[in-house]
This record gives sequence, C-alpha cells and structure tokens, in this order.
Amino acid sequence: METEVQHGRRKTSRKKVDDASGMFQFPDLRQVTVLSKAEWQRIQRELDRHNPEKERRTEEAKEREVLHQQSVEVVKQWSNTIASALLLTEVLKEREAQIDLKERIKNTTRDVEKQFLDVMKTREDEAQRQEEERALQRKMVTQAVAEDLRKQIGENKVLKEQQKVESKREGEEIQQLTELYQWEQRMERERQVKQKKDLMQAHVEHVANRDSVRATEEEKQKTEEERRTLFLSAKEKMMKLRKDRETELLREAQKLREGIMKDLTVAQQEQWVSEEQRIVKAVAEQEAKQAQQWWEEEERRATMLRAIREHRELTRQEKEQRQRAAKQTAKDELEAKREADRIFKEKQRSKALQIKEDRIHLQGFNATQTAEKSAQREVLRKGEQELEKMNAELMAQEARQFHQYSQQVIRTAAAGGIRPVYLVQDQSGAQMPQYVSEDVKKLNQAVDIQAEKKRLGFTW
Repeated sequence: METEVQHGRRKTSRKKVDDASGMFQFPDLRQVTVLSKAEWQRIQRELDRHNPEKERRTEEAKEREVLHQQSVEVVKQWSNTIASALLLTEVLKEREAQIDLKERIKNTTRDVEKQFLDVMKTREDEAQRQEEERALQRKMVTQAVAEDLRKQIGENKVLKEQQKVESKREGEEIQQLTELYQWEQRMERERQVKQKKDLMQAHVEHVANRDSVRATEEEKQKTEEERRTLFLSAKEKMMKLRKDRETELLREAQKLREGIMKDLTVAQQEQWVSEEQRIVKAVAEQEAKQAQQWWEEEERRATMLRAIREHRELTRQEKEQRQRAAKQTAKDELEAKREADRIFKEKQRSKALQIKEDRIHLQGFNATQTAEKSAQREVLRKGEQELEKMNAELMAQEARQFHQYSQQVIRTAAAGGIRPVYLVQDQSGAQMPQYVSEDVKKLNQAVDIQAEKKRLGFTW
C-alpha cells in the first residue's frame, strides 16, 4: 500500500488488478435471468425490510461519512493545524476504514446474490409444478371432450329422427293453414261481390224512388214524406240485413276455424302419444341391443385373453388392427358428426328463410286487406255523401217550389181583390171581421204633415 500527501490532499492507493482480471470468467447467458427495474427494487425492499446487519452497516457508514467531512474540513485549514503528523494518522485511519467498508459491501453483495438465486430456484420449482398440474388438467379435459363427442353422436341420431317427424308435422300444419287461408279468401270475395250487388240494388232503388217523386210532383208534401219514410226504412232494413249477413259469415268462419283448430289439436295429441310410444320402444330396443353387444364384447374379450396366452404374436397383430379400426371409426364418426351438423345448419337456414317468406307474404296480405277495406269504406262514405247531397238538393228544390207557389197565390189574390184574412185561434177556424174604416185610416195615415205635428204637440 502506498500513500502520498500532496498540498494537504490525500491520494488513494492503487491496487494491481492484472492478476485478478485473468481469473475472471463471464457467466453463461442461458442461465442468467434479466430482471426489470421494478422487480429488482421489489427484491431489494424485501431483503432490506428486516436486516439488522445492514442497518448497523448503514449507521457505521454514516459515522464514517461524518469523520470524513471532519477530515476534509481539517485539510481545508491545513496551514492552521498544530500537528500535521496527527492529521496524517487520521487520514490513514480513514483510508483503512474505507477499505474495510468495501470488503463488507462485497461480502454483502455475495449474500444478496445467494438469496436471489435461492428465490429464483424456488420460483422455477413452483413453475414446473404448476406446469405439470396444467398438463394433467389438459389430459383430463381431453378425455372429457372425447366422452362428450361420443354422447353427442348418439344424441344427434335421436335428434335427426325427431327433426324428420317435426318436419312432417310442420308440413301438414302448413297445408291445413293454406287451405284455411284459401277458404277465407273465397268467403271474402263472395262477401265483396254481394256487397257490390246490394249497393247497386240500393242505387237502382234510389233512382226509381227519385223518378217516382218527380212523376208525382203535384202531391209534394204527402208523397215526399211517404217516399222518404219508405226509403229510410228500406235503407235501414238493407243495412240491417247486410250487418246480419256479415255477422253470420264471421260466425261461420269463426266456427269453422275453431273446428279446424280442434281437429289439429286432437291430431297433434294423438301424434305426440304415438311418438312417445315409438321413442320408448326405440330406447328399449337400443338398450337390449347394447346389452347384447356388451355380452358379445365380454365373450370376445375372454376369447382374446385365451388367444393371448396361446399366441402372443397373433394377439399383438390383432391389437394393432383393432387400434387402426378404432381410429378409422373415430374418424368416420367425426366426419359423420360434421356432415350432420352441416345438414342441420342448412335445414335451420332453409326453415328461417321459409318463415321469413311466410311472414313477408302475410304482411303483404294484411296490407292488401287493409287497403281493400279502406277503399270500401271510402266508397261507402262517398255514396252516403252523394245521397245526402241529393237529399239536400231535393229539399232545396221543394222549398223553392213552395215559395214560388205561395208567391203566385198571393199575387193572384191581390190581383183579384181578395184581402188577407185572419182566422180565430180556436178549433172553429172562423174568419175575423175587418174593422178598418176611413176614420181609422186617417188616424194611422198622415195626410198633412204640418197638421200632424201640431196635433202631436211638436213646435218645430
């Protein structure tokens, strides 16, 4: 160790590291684990949480730092010191303390690395154990999936039979609904034809009544009242008959619909009972067949064991052949399942398209029915408006004719010198006398306006 003091400053010793560098070996990168900064800080916090030795070393380092600062201050005031030899002694002690600190830090680093390696080894063992558990779980899941596939193959066979029966039943229901729809359409057309016929007949009757009124115009009031009464009565009867007919048609359609639905319900119930019986019978036959197959399999297994004891080589060949057959069977079953799934999806798609087309057709039919009913209501409304208009014109014409007749009577009476008379307001109907004389006329008619003013008391 060399120590030099120059101008009150210390200079650290220089160690020879040439020999040590020759002994250094680089670590194997395949066995080195690179930690992130956050992981390294977490490990340091775990290691430093309860470490009295490190706390003690930290305190000692703080004390040495205080001594170092003191020595620095002393060196700064070197010219003012009394004993330079004493200062040199303190400097040497400080240097020895620093060397000791480096050695302790190196030992502590080795301890930390050992603890870190132990922690990593524990983690690797735990990861290996978890990987083995996951492999075991995957194996169990694979076995469960294979078992589920075998069950699904059996269920798909039963489902195919059920789908065939369901498709047949749906076809019959659609046929029945189609026939019911055609029958309702036919009844609706007949009702429309009858309604048009009734409207035409009512219009003809109206024209005939109107011509009759014009032909018998001299008996205006009495004949008109009778004709209007008859027309309204006939119209009410016609509307009542039409409503009764529509009600009867609706009642018959409802009755027929209920009968069809009842027959469909009975047929479906009988079909369901027979279907359950067939399913029970099929299940029983399947179970008997499986039991027979199981006994046959047991017998074949016993024969195979005897053959193994006698001819081991032949048994090995048979075993390999069975394995190949099992693989081929599994492959065939998987292909059959895929084909069944494809056919099922295709049927479901076709069924969905058919339902969509039926819905669109039904919506179009409903829209057509709504439009036709709206048109019928519009025709009825226009007919009623036309009838009301004709009635109003007829009443106005009658009023004009009565006014002309009354004016003609008044003019004829005035021309003939017939004065208007007043009747007594009682059941006798006697004519009241006329009391108007010349004196009375003078009282009510002014001849000389000035004389009348004076008589009445006016002064202007």
